[in-house]
Amino acid sequence: MSTPGFMLDKSMDDPNAHFWFAIPAGFNPIPISALLNPPCSAGADELHAALEPILASAPDDASRKKLLTQLALVQQLLAVLVEGSTVHCSIGLHRDDISGGEGDESNGGHLFSLFTLSWRDIATASPAVTAARAVAGAEGHTNIEYLELPCGPASFSEIVRTPNAESGLPQTPLLQIFAHLPHPDGKRLVGLTLGTTAVNRRAEYRSLLHHIAENVSFVDPLLEAEEIKRAAAGRG
Repeated sequence: MSTPGFMLDKSMDDPNAHFWFAIPAGFNPIPISALLNPPCSAGADELHAALEPILASAPDDASRKKLLTQLALVQQLLAVLVEGSTVHCSIGLHRDDISGGEGDESNGGHLFSLFTLSWRDIATASPAVTAARAVAGAEGHTNIEYLELPCGPASFSEIVRTPNAESGLPQTPLLQIFAHLPHPDGKRLVGLTLGTTAVNRRAEYRSLLHHIAENVSFVDPLLEAEEIKRAAAGRG
């Protein structure tokens, strides 16, 4: 089996970086500020430029049309998440390899999702305590888990929400899956959120978020790999 390839973003070399992560194939990063621009606003050109590579990756017109119709819901969700210090946003487009059924939102055999990453300061506590606190008051959340990942303790949960009728948005259930990863210093918390209207694919999206969380690192992985290489050469 060949070694998986990664594309390194220029932010890898940011001297102020506090954590590192990788997103799987099928996710397209998009500037948060651009996505929040209304279609008819002064920033519409920026929005169109940000969406262009995502629309280009869609396999057909039906998939592109569905992505555009879901944009309003994505914008509303992101506007709320930005208040929670969201620092990264990616839109996911994946082929649905499972036969559609009742409630299937794949539309033409493709699934859409929104992945966001937030970073916030917290009251000082051990990482294990922070991971537990992150879901202790999560009303309505299900499938709560506590795991030990390579980066330390983490907690996971999920919930299905439906937009309020007053919002003007389609009354389509939305699955949101969360991962809470405390920084080893006990003062900060990374939050991963994966949202999709394909509620009947929750097992697959849950597994996907687990894989993303497993690759989060609070140590520069390139420097760490270099140190391991030097140590091995020294022993040789």
